[in-house]
Amino acid sequence: MTSASGPDADGDRRNVSDAAGVVVLGACAAWSLISAAVHDGRPEGVLLAILAVAAGYAAGRISGALLPVAAPCAGALAGVALTLSVPHLSPGPQIVAPLGHAGATAAVLALAAGAACCAAWAASAPALRLGLRALAVAIAVTAAALGSTIGFVTCTAVVLCSLAAGHVRNRGAGIAALALTAISITALTWAVAASAVPGGFAPWLENQLTPHRIQLWQDALHLASEDLALGAGPGRFGELSTTATGTLLSDGKPHSAPFQQAAEQGVVGVLLLAGAFCWMLFALWRTAHPTPVALTAGAALTALAAIAAVGNALSFTAVSVGAGLLAGLATARPIADESSERETDTRARGDRSAP
Repeated sequence: MTSASGPDADGDRRNVSDAAGVVVLGACAAWSLISAAVHDGRPEGVLLAILAVAAGYAAGRISGALLPVAAPCAGALAGVALTLSVPHLSPGPQIVAPLGHAGATAAVLALAAGAACCAAWAASAPALRLGLRALAVAIAVTAAALGSTIGFVTCTAVVLCSLAAGHVRNRGAGIAALALTAISITALTWAVAASAVPGGFAPWLENQLTPHRIQLWQDALHLASEDLALGAGPGRFGELSTTATGTLLSDGKPHSAPFQQAAEQGVVGVLLLAGAFCWMLFALWRTAHPTPVALTAGAALTALAAIAAVGNALSFTAVSVGAGLLAGLATARPIADESSERETDTRARGDRSAP
């Protein structure tokens, strides 16, 4: 999706989105340090997650520029290999369902399916494109085989969204729809925690989420209300939540990224988390890649946002790296394309200057 102005305009678009990313991630890091300093918190986990996203994004931009098809394919295969070889994706106590590590597994598989679909759209050979889409379907089947229902659902949704993205002509409308989906899911979790879900839908939803998880969310809301601006401090939810301290095997997390931000870093922390997600969507909106690639990556990142809204997926470094990697791959500018466009632009200028 190259503008009429040529490579210079593409470079300007990338510079704007990159600058926005630096500002957002820098603000996230700075605010975690401020909140930790005020409340004697532990910002190391937040800083590690920010570093993981930045490192993954840089790696994606570099590898995507050099190998636009092979890099996302390799990323997809790496995600599958990771979930198969390291089932819990993290050391430490393995919490049993429903508050276990299934969210991280589902998140990695959803990102892997998105990477495979992006590689399929970037491929030019029909047979290769078909094979990469078959890989994405196989990732969804793998999620089902591992017993990850949410992984199967999100991977299937990513594949279907990727196929539908080929018929979307207005990229902005597609990005807006993805943002609205993430907002709606997050709003639903807040309604559940505040007991504001109407009708008979509430009991079923609470049963699916489990009462224990909802109690953690309510603790997070209580902590947030005590200091709306700064929160209780990064890393302090586990020691201040009555539900978490009363649980035998607790990981100290509210099992929801928005609730954790609200409890530990206040309203500003929630806004910064939303800002990081919006930055990725903004970068995809401005990417020079075709619309199907941008919307496919956006669908995978939206699936991650949905999983993170009801689980602790973002507490795992592998997930943060994967999110940054996919965003970087989908916003990278292939060197071969850039070189050919510059050559064409130079030739056109020479023709215009000729007498």
